[in-house]
Amino acid sequence: MSPATPRPTDVYFFATCVVDQFFPGAGMDAITLLERLGVRVHFPEDQTCCGQPAYTSGFPDEARKVAAHQLTLFPNDWPVVVPSGSCAGMMKHHYPTLFAADPVRKAQAEKLSPRIYEFTRFLVDVLDYRPEDRGSACTVVLHTSCSARREMGVHLSGKKLLGELSQVTLAQQDHESECCGFGGTFSIKQPEISGAMVEDKVQALKASGAERVVSADCGCLMNILGHAAWKDRQEGRTSASLPGEHIASFLLRRTAP
Repeated sequence: MSPATPRPTDVYFFATCVVDQFFPGAGMDAITLLERLGVRVHFPEDQTCCGQPAYTSGFPDEARKVAAHQLTLFPNDWPVVVPSGSCAGMMKHHYPTLFAADPVRKAQAEKLSPRIYEFTRFLVDVLDYRPEDRGSACTVVLHTSCSARREMGVHLSGKKLLGELSQVTLAQQDHESECCGFGGTFSIKQPEISGAMVEDKVQALKASGAERVVSADCGCLMNILGHAAWKDRQEGRTSASLPGEHIASFLLRRTAP
């Protein structure tokens, strides 16, 4: 969306499977924040999965069946806001390829693609959101998923939003650009490798000195926070050594009137 494009009054919200099933509060917080900024949010109730799990597991036919349904959900020419760089990347960049042999659906996918926005990118580039910090001083560390970083480039928008918060110090982690080990079905198919990767990631996040981790991808959060909680239990801790939340929840809480 170019700077000359009028500020949208309406958007669609595509929640993603992980948000719907495991982090519904993050989805509601994202919607609340958008509405607080004067945007009407429309939630297509028939939405399901973006199709990425099947697609990245080598099942394009199954992915097409799932993705084809999503193409029918956004009839008006409004932005589609997605609180996950991974799912946004699938819809924006891979749908046209997925339907390359289907002229009708390929045209639909190509028309939808420029309307797909990852949540933080939409706040920064479209709404020019500059949050006013109302919270106490704290230090956080940002984790960005691989797809969000490499396909969508939204590690920059996440950093910008956190940098606008006057009482928030953004800590730096070693291995910032490295995967947390989730990778959707990768963590199921390669549990030992995935476990080693998330162990490295959790150690790096803790070593940053931050009080909590913030991310715009709930798949990564589920992996990171789950592993950190497991480690806490193994070591006899009764409180979380690495709490965390989706950036929508963090922003909403920090900017509440």
